Amino acid sequence: MPLEAQVRLLRVLQHREIERVGGTDRIPVDIRIIAATNKDLPAMVKEGRFREDLWFRLNVFPITIPPLRDRTGDLPALVNHLVHRKSRELKIADAPQLAPGAMDDLMAYGWPGNVRELENVLERAMILHHRGGPLTFDDLGASPHQRVAATGPGGDPLQLDTVIARHIRHVLGMTGGKIHGPGGAGELLAVNPNTLRAKMRKLGIPFKSQLRSG
Repeated sequence: MPLEAQVRLLRVLQHREIERVGGTDRIPVDIRIIAATNKDLPAMVKEGRFREDLWFRLNVFPITIPPLRDRTGDLPALVNHLVHRKSRELKIADAPQLAPGAMDDLMAYGWPGNVRELENVLERAMILHHRGGPLTFDDLGASPHQRVAATGPGGDPLQLDTVIARHIRHVLGMTGGKIHGPGGAGELLAVNPNTLRAKMRKLGIPFKSQLRSG
């Protein structure tokens, strides 16, 4: 908001009066302001880009909502809500399910675009879902060109690491994240658990303990 507009808004809040464009009469108003921003207003006040007196007027009952990357525990509920909402919008009769390990991919991602990016990612996956199968998110963070180049005509991934990562996540989903011991992912994949852990680190696949601590 330009400083000139800030002055006008401050005047309305202080005097609870407005003037119509081209008019001279002051009109009393009974209003409440709900303001939202993704800017650091205290920092802008120090830089002289936001009026301190207007900041004090607006900052009566602040509600701070942390970015999605700092509240990944909300992801399952958000994903469930958005998938059902998008299903109605896209006229999909039965809301699709997530593939095993897909939620791990979502929780391990940094979400620089916050909830709006999550909504777009889910919508893209649901459009592709018409090809059949559960929702997967193997291309998180890739550019549109990279997404096209990384898949074949049937939508299957072409890059070896992507195929391996998808399969490891699928097996981890079957074992509930268990890697070592009987029934663990190492046993099912017929690889040494330490080798599997090293591969997971290389591919950026989170461990069950990392998801709990996040």
